[in-house]
Amino acid sequence: MISQKTIDTVKATAPLLAQTGPSLTAHFYQRMFSHNPELKDIFNMSNQRNGDQREALFNAICGYANNIDNLAALLPAVEKIAHKHTSFMITAEQYAIVGGHLLATIDELFSPGQEVLDAWGEAYGVLADVFIKREEEIYQENESKNGGWRGTRQFEVVDKRQESNMITSFTFKPVDGGPVTPFKPGQYLGIYLKPDDFEHQEIRQYSLSSAPRQDSYRISVKREDGGKVSGYLHDTLVVGDKVALAAPAGDFFLEVEPTTPVALISAGVGLTPTLSMLETLTGHQAEVHWLHAAENGAQHAFREQVRTIADQHEHISVNTWYREPLTSDRPTEDYQHQGLMDLGSLKDNLTTPGMHYYFCGPVGFMQHIGKQLINMGISEDRIHYECFGPHKVL
Repeated sequence: MISQKTIDTVKATAPLLAQTGPSLTAHFYQRMFSHNPELKDIFNMSNQRNGDQREALFNAICGYANNIDNLAALLPAVEKIAHKHTSFMITAEQYAIVGGHLLATIDELFSPGQEVLDAWGEAYGVLADVFIKREEEIYQENESKNGGWRGTRQFEVVDKRQESNMITSFTFKPVDGGPVTPFKPGQYLGIYLKPDDFEHQEIRQYSLSSAPRQDSYRISVKREDGGKVSGYLHDTLVVGDKVALAAPAGDFFLEVEPTTPVALISAGVGLTPTLSMLETLTGHQAEVHWLHAAENGAQHAFREQVRTIADQHEHISVNTWYREPLTSDRPTEDYQHQGLMDLGSLKDNLTTPGMHYYFCGPVGFMQHIGKQLINMGISEDRIHYECFGPHKVL
């Protein structure tokens, strides 16, 4: 338990840190990577350069300080981050390193005195223990499952397939020939890459894009402009190559009763987790709505697969939006709507009592969808979403 004195001190000094903004975490990361450059093999350095990771950490620090006397409010965020940390194989020793640099950053920027530093040290230690214990539970759960493992495991690329002009799928089978641990539709896979021309090891998480299989995993990756890892996967990785994978993880996954209506909503490569869900729901006892937004037909991945699934299962309906269709795109057949996704046009179908909504895509798209669902009177406990990269609150 955190002492009341520590709670009071942290709450009293939190506004000072908040006024500093993400420059606080910029100083922290610069300091940490200077003293512990080996951590560059764990952190996504692209997110460092664009500021996303700094913003996410700053928001996390402020959120913790504001809820230090109500840790229960932080549990959803803890679960999300803990899953991501296990995909990076974060250790208790690394928490100590991070804590040391965080306190040193506070001291160097504010010189608040030992009493304040001790309070933040105690507060950080309590939170770190929460993460360490939860992450150890996840490590043990992954290791104990049939086909499970701890750490990384060697896999071979057995299939590489272009799904659109932006998205390519990769199927992996374990080199040891054993089974693979099952996952929950919506979860992601951690991939570790260190080719000769990479300065640092790069770790990325990609959503699994198929229903669970006994002997393999599939991910589908969008080529990002200037993306080091996505470019390597698209241009260099080929069938027969070996990669190291961490076990599936993630707190965004399909979890409904067989009679619960479901809406799967996505844009662009955000369809990867919802496609895994769709394949899993082919035997569902309630209605399933697939809603997807793409720029045009050239960027529309898995079009034929989704259409085939819907044709074979009468409880599944498909609606697709193209923002700017090509002249070769066929209205009603390739897409049913033009422009931005408007749920209001399907409100009667999307407000079935008890329906749950799972959506994924660019942050702007998800904010657009989340606002529409709230305006339709959907309760937040039936709204589920996933952000790629550092988490953002919608």
